[in-house]
Amino acid sequence: MSNLFYKPEGAWVGDLIPFYNNGTFRLFYLHDWRENKSIHGEGTSWFELRTSDFVHYEEKGEMLKHGSVSEQDLNCYTGSIIEAEGEFHLFYTGLNPYPDFTEDGEPLQCVMHAVSKDMESWRKIPEDTFYSDGIQYERHDWRDPFVFWNEEEREYWMLLAARNKEGPSRRRGCIALCASKDLKKWEIRKPFWDPKMYITHECPDLFRIGEWWYLVYSTFSDRFVTHYRMSKSLSGPWTAPRNDAFDARAFYAAKTWSDGNRRYAFGWDPSKENEDDYGDWQWAGNLVVHEVVQEPDGTLTVRIPETVSRHFADKQAAEWGARLGDWKVSEGSISAGADETFSCISAGSMPETCMISARLSFSEGTRSCGIMLRASEDLDEAYYVRLEPMHNRLVFDMWPRRVKGEAQWHINGDRPHAVELEVPIELQADTVYDIRIVVENSVCVVYLADRVAMTTRLYNLKTGSWGCFVQEGRAQFEQVALSVPSEQEVK
Repeated sequence: MSNLFYKPEGAWVGDLIPFYNNGTFRLFYLHDWRENKSIHGEGTSWFELRTSDFVHYEEKGEMLKHGSVSEQDLNCYTGSIIEAEGEFHLFYTGLNPYPDFTEDGEPLQCVMHAVSKDMESWRKIPEDTFYSDGIQYERHDWRDPFVFWNEEEREYWMLLAARNKEGPSRRRGCIALCASKDLKKWEIRKPFWDPKMYITHECPDLFRIGEWWYLVYSTFSDRFVTHYRMSKSLSGPWTAPRNDAFDARAFYAAKTWSDGNRRYAFGWDPSKENEDDYGDWQWAGNLVVHEVVQEPDGTLTVRIPETVSRHFADKQAAEWGARLGDWKVSEGSISAGADETFSCISAGSMPETCMISARLSFSEGTRSCGIMLRASEDLDEAYYVRLEPMHNRLVFDMWPRRVKGEAQWHINGDRPHAVELEVPIELQADTVYDIRIVVENSVCVVYLADRVAMTTRLYNLKTGSWGCFVQEGRAQFEQVALSVPSEQEVK
């Protein structure tokens, strides 16, 4: 049976470490027991998933076992894998919060090394462990090693999430650089990138397409999001595109890998406390995969993986029903004029797992339009995937917005949408935009125009209808459909 947004039984998916080998994506991940640690004990290990289509996953279980409470790697945190020197080399972060592994009251972080001939069993090499020198970089932020072969310098380079020892506390974040000839002894060098913008840059990743290099990293200080920068040289300058993120708040710690033809970003959609739309975002969640595409100007966009789109083979036409406002239905399309009001229409019942697709356009001056999800029978409650042309953005909203109160007009309720889920995209009148929304249980991923993605959660509204809406303007929706996996896939 398929599981589009994978989550292990009784646990959660943390940071992904992707690798492609012999036609299969090997997705190592930080396995988070969360509240079940009382049963399974302390420590974080690397588990592994395998997939060839991002639809069907094979759980291989624990692959890099964490150490004991008396060892540095009680928690095996994020790293990378490289095939070199006749072996597979796995570099990871070791952290133990107990006093023997702390300095100045804080846990030390370090880089640790394991090797394998077949990627099935890994042998740790404790003597290769190394820490920050404490001179250029702080000792407590030295994690997420990403290793690659630098052909120009004829040596291996390692990028690390690190912090400078000097400077304003919240601006010391940098990507440290280490170099090695043999993957065993590492020379600590000046930062690879030092923008003085963040507390730190988590999960650094680097790749090249054509003449462009791309530096990927995640932050939690200005926004919880995975960013990227681009340069034609490893020495920089690293410039920021207008939209420098792969998604929004609910797609974090993404790292990328290619199958030799296409590149994908692997991140996680965080769960929310108490499985409540109004709860706080948590660490770890469900696996989400986007395809990463290089545009002619070198910038990157994201879109739905082709195999995921094809998975929804059983297409069902909309069944227009309950509505507000005046809607005109013709073969293959529906439109509404709501120049000074709000109009919406139900398109039928929405199953737990489905893909909603449409081609939509709007007239000049339209304030918003889009797709509603899990709407109540009276159309008074729903989730909204909303295009806002006046602001050139895609946002996620729900109605009513109950935030620390019974209704949106209570204190702390004055929020026009889920602000952390705002995604920029240039929107022009009388232009057709393809939208695809994939939903599986509480996970929802929106793809617009094969350019941007917005991942979120749908907790409180469990069932309902889906449909279209427009506010203060005119919009047309064509090829509106809901698709589900074929019966063969469901079995």
